[in-house]
Amino acid sequence: MIKTQVKKILRYAFGYGLHPDWKKILRKDASQWESAHVRAKNGSKILIATSIGGYAPGTVVESMLAVALTLRGSRVHILLCDKLLPACMRADICRFPNTIKYSLHGPSRLCRTCFAPADKMYRSLGVRVHRYSDLVTPEEMQIAQSLSSTLPYAEIGSYQLDALAVGEHAMAGALRFYAQGNLEGAPHAETILRRYFHASLLTIYATRRLFNTYEFASACFHHGIYVPQGIIGEVARHKGEHVVNWNPAYKKHCFIFTHGDTYHHKLLAEPTTNWENLVWTPEMESDTLTYLKTRWQGTQDWIWFHKNPCEELSAIAAELGVDFSRPCIGMLTNVIWDAQLHYRANAFSNMIDWTMRTIQYFSERPDLQLIIRIHPAEIRGTIPSRQPLLLEIRKAFPKLPGNVFVISPESKISTYAVMLQCNAVIIYGTKTGVELSSRGIPVIVAGEAWIRGKGLTMDASSPKQYFELLDQLPLSDGLSAEDTQRARKYAYHFFFRRMIPLPFMIHQPGDWPPYRLALTNLDDLLPGKSLGLDVICNGILTRSEFIYPAEKVLRKNQNKLQGKPRL
Repeated sequence: MIKTQVKKILRYAFGYGLHPDWKKILRKDASQWESAHVRAKNGSKILIATSIGGYAPGTVVESMLAVALTLRGSRVHILLCDKLLPACMRADICRFPNTIKYSLHGPSRLCRTCFAPADKMYRSLGVRVHRYSDLVTPEEMQIAQSLSSTLPYAEIGSYQLDALAVGEHAMAGALRFYAQGNLEGAPHAETILRRYFHASLLTIYATRRLFNTYEFASACFHHGIYVPQGIIGEVARHKGEHVVNWNPAYKKHCFIFTHGDTYHHKLLAEPTTNWENLVWTPEMESDTLTYLKTRWQGTQDWIWFHKNPCEELSAIAAELGVDFSRPCIGMLTNVIWDAQLHYRANAFSNMIDWTMRTIQYFSERPDLQLIIRIHPAEIRGTIPSRQPLLLEIRKAFPKLPGNVFVISPESKISTYAVMLQCNAVIIYGTKTGVELSSRGIPVIVAGEAWIRGKGLTMDASSPKQYFELLDQLPLSDGLSAEDTQRARKYAYHFFFRRMIPLPFMIHQPGDWPPYRLALTNLDDLLPGKSLGLDVICNGILTRSEFIYPAEKVLRKNQNKLQGKPRL
């Protein structure tokens, strides 16, 4: 126990043990690695724009990609911030509760655990490392400092530099820091927003010079939003560079990769042809429904929010005061600041506006009961929200209408158990719409959820259209058998094909980073050893779709069990 605590302290204070020990892994296959470097010398250049070296979940995956791509003949370049940026995504109000110190000194106390350990790790791989400070001229440093300190505060959020949305990304970075949907009432908000604006300008100068100097086949990096990742993507796209973004998926050992932009945006517009023509089998249906049921408890996921949720309907009804024998309409929210950053509003200007106008509507519909489930991530997410939706609701409705019931984020009530009792469910941006439609529950979409536009949901693009949809409630029927099967196809595609498995990424519950590499030697990263890794690397190198052929793997495994020849 004491040894574990000491390790954690060393990790946070000095960066000890945050990154894979590639020296140890490569020592076993030194000649093979040397040969790979020789073969990659004239290969296509791939930029892995890690930038925030102290963000361990990023460096674990991206250092692995650097090795895997080198083994496939690519010449890998790395981009790291070397203490230059005055603000970044590694900082948040949980780490810096004393905002005046952050406003004065930025993330400087994190910088010692950020750049040096990551630089050392990447250099041990023999790949080219670019530093931010080497890519920004003294003149640009002066311009960034001057502009960030003199531009009127009210103009920062909308400021553009050469058609690049600098201010938008700066605002996103500041909102993430405060974990709020806006900066109203946030201590030292102006100074801290100016820090993110300054950092965004420096990132533009650095990445623009890098892209002007080298011709990269792809630029790959985590998140694709926040500062500096959002700005890197903005610059790359503006210059015609190919972008690959990735994030950990919900399922254990799985990751989501997308071309062109973060998956928060790209999955909204994914063509239905990627999944609607799947040859549906009973086995695929069984796998889909089995997995969706495990999400009630999170047993197959490394991102979940409740342990042992309450699923007993009589206990839930007693706690809420709801009558499940009468028509119920579910309503699922997002974390306010997260919704602001990830999605662009559709029917409403923001999620708070949607929430309050929906409650007002149902106050005039006593024939229906509205059950609002506030997202548990408000208190259990990586950055707990400092703008609780329940508080916003209480401000607007000191006394809730008698037919409106709220499940607080800390409640152990099972979201799934409640929503399955509903006639329909209204969502803003949550992925739960994918799951509910798979169970035949009609879903009304008011924001930019991934289920929107798939021909499965009632989508609103304006307040007028939204309230017209609500006027149709309660619905006489759930989804048809045909639409339910179509929804299950999309759920299979989303959870089994878009979430790409990397079995050598081992989950570390309660530790940081939340996963680690479990490699025996370099052979584990060679082509043909991991189908998931092959899909990812081929996508980066050839721009093929980041879709794991789970249905083919399932069929192959079944044929093995039945003794049939391979397809």
